[in-house]
Amino acid sequence: MRPPAALAGRLDVSRETGEKLAAYVALLEKWQTRVNLVSASTLPDIWNRHIWDSAQLVPLVPANTRRILDVGSGAGFPGLVLAAFCDAECHLVESDQKKAIFLQTVVRECGIPATIHTARIESLPSLGADIVTARALAPMDKLLDLLAHQLTPASRCLFLKGAQAKSELAALGTRPELSWELTASLTNPAAFVVDLTVSS
Repeated sequence: MRPPAALAGRLDVSRETGEKLAAYVALLEKWQTRVNLVSASTLPDIWNRHIWDSAQLVPLVPANTRRILDVGSGAGFPGLVLAAFCDAECHLVESDQKKAIFLQTVVRECGIPATIHTARIESLPSLGADIVTARALAPMDKLLDLLAHQLTPASRCLFLKGAQAKSELAALGTRPELSWELTASLTNPAAFVVDLTVSS
């Protein structure tokens, strides 16, 4: 099984990476019957709704990135997809034990290199990540509070957000230590990618 040609046409997908992603999708579909990993309505369009939605972040990750931290990983989006494409050390944080076991199974059986932390992000020490990602985890203000001890002036946040992204950013008020760029999602005209940094 290979990724759809539409995905391969959007990104440079090597044969090895494509096979890993295809194995990941097959495993997710198998586990979905036992564990609610993604909305059932999205399964028929899984490559676009989940794989490509996550992979749109790949060009935003610098080649010299050492460590990526994905918070509230759930079924592994975008963390495992980034791990499949990027050379950086990838850490995924998921507090739900069943979902964490699924993530560990993907790492083991699909050959996607990542470290899975079965924990809440608040309980982990700083991992010194260059890139921090999250997808549909929490409103922006709460998300930044959860990540406060993980962020440094060297950190860059890439958040996949829905239609509420603009209002969530506006609700942050005047935060001179924050700078961000909001771009339209490549997979959903109502969604956005928030590229955010925290200055000292």
